[in-house]
Amino acid sequence: MEQPMVGRETLVRILELGRWAPSGDNTQPWRFEIAADDLILVHGFDTREHVVYDLDGHASQIAHGALLETLRIAASGQGCTANWRIRPGCSEERPVYEVQVLREQEILADPLLPWIERRVVQRRPMRPAPLDGEQRRALVAAVGEAYEVRFFESLPDRARIARLLWKNAYIRLTCPEAFEVHRAVIEWGARYSKDRIPDQAVGVDPATARLMRWVMQSWGRVDFFNRFLMGTIAPRVQLDLVPALACSAHICVIAKQPPAGVVDYVRAGVAMQRLWLTAQALGLHMQPEMTPVIFNWYAAAGRSLSNRPGIDDRVRILSGRLADLLGRERTGGLVLMCRVGVSSSPQSRSTRRELADLMVGVEPARTGPDTRR
Repeated sequence: MEQPMVGRETLVRILELGRWAPSGDNTQPWRFEIAADDLILVHGFDTREHVVYDLDGHASQIAHGALLETLRIAASGQGCTANWRIRPGCSEERPVYEVQVLREQEILADPLLPWIERRVVQRRPMRPAPLDGEQRRALVAAVGEAYEVRFFESLPDRARIARLLWKNAYIRLTCPEAFEVHRAVIEWGARYSKDRIPDQAVGVDPATARLMRWVMQSWGRVDFFNRFLMGTIAPRVQLDLVPALACSAHICVIAKQPPAGVVDYVRAGVAMQRLWLTAQALGLHMQPEMTPVIFNWYAAAGRSLSNRPGIDDRVRILSGRLADLLGRERTGGLVLMCRVGVSSSPQSRSTRRELADLMVGVEPARTGPDTRR
């Protein structure tokens, strides 16, 4: 029996929901094309050329995976399946994902469907309410059998992660190569932002935000404050130390087979999105904590993060401390760190570009993922 055609209107509805997928610093590194009544082409790109956090495009590839899973979940709400593959012969920098959408009479809407638009980053402190067994089991099941999940829940364990993030943040804030990324991704004086992070969602108090806005006008100001006025202290306390302690748990997702190519990082993004939506469905908020993961990639590959003396040494030390936490045999498979907890919904958040602005032919903005966010 011939399957009924899906139609362009259904594909548009799927894309309207799918565009709410997360990406580092809200870069949305994709453009869409409706190639046929049952085929969506996702033209992915990465920001490795100008974003220090996007080593070999891996952060963008993880975002692509989150998008593809979001499209699959959105399609289930339209009575459709959505299966993807990477088009043969395309480059790693600009992968094209062919998403075949087919009607399926027996399909049920994915239980995570209602949470796609409600999923949000919580950068502020949360209540350290302990996770219960049901929550832990659901979070582990969400990522699938290809991944191991480690929870750091006790106060001593959260303190260990807090120390790691404190030192990690020093690298992040003193690295000149990261400065332009940080300056580009914040939309000042905003509660919502379609293509960046509104300053009210960054996670600092208003006074610190005003000071940050002035200081971040030039690297010279940032460097002066860091060197002589302890300029890293306030943001590290508010963005790293306090939130790291004020949560229910930190979670590490570790691929049992370390990722070796684009498809592996895309699949990690699928797992990340399912974990995030599951957390939201369980009444939890989540914040990715990805720069330790990315700095570990630099150390493992023997790559230089910065031309500034001392930073690469700090990255290697940080990678060693991560190995102490997880075991050195696991760090090669680490694809996600995050924290979860209970809180009210954030009052400020990133939104998304309109679908028309995400169709093929619209040039992407030059911003990129500081995937702490």
